[in-house]
Amino acid sequence: MQISSNMGVLSSAKSVLPVKTLFSEKISKDEALEIKEQIKQNANAIAFNSASIQGAVSGKDGNFELQYEEFQNFLKGIGYNGKPIADLSKEEASALVSEDGFFGVKQTSERIANFVINGAGTDEDRFRAGREGMIQGFKEAEEMWGGELPEISQQTMAKAIEMVDKAMYDLGFSILDEEV
Repeated sequence: MQISSNMGVLSSAKSVLPVKTLFSEKISKDEALEIKEQIKQNANAIAFNSASIQGAVSGKDGNFELQYEEFQNFLKGIGYNGKPIADLSKEEASALVSEDGFFGVKQTSERIANFVINGAGTDEDRFRAGREGMIQGFKEAEEMWGGELPEISQQTMAKAIEMVDKAMYDLGFSILDEEV
């Protein structure tokens, strides 16, 4: 069973197997653990890549660079079909990271949170794994950044976590980790 963080290509991916729903098919414990781990890893990847792109587009990326091919593939995977980032004018880049821009806080946090929410369904363990993966991805981006991420990335992280926490709360799950 495979879950992908390339949200833009999910519907056309031939190698992706359908995720069994909670209502129509039973899944084994091993399959459930595999799904949980995939959600965690992919939430990590989308959070990390999103924070990295926000930094690159906002022009505050210091020495951070992604390989061009991987960068372009990630952009296509999340549905960005605009002008290549390297070809943007300062005004065009500013528009992309503006409040309503494709890489702004609102749209980016929604993409990250919706990936976790949709992947978790109504499974508390999957929610926790996805939430953990998001936080880990932001921490890894911060480490690669060499310090605190730009304000836009911090706001995005806070908003994405808030959205996942609200979805968990709405399903009756405690936001606190009860195993601690």
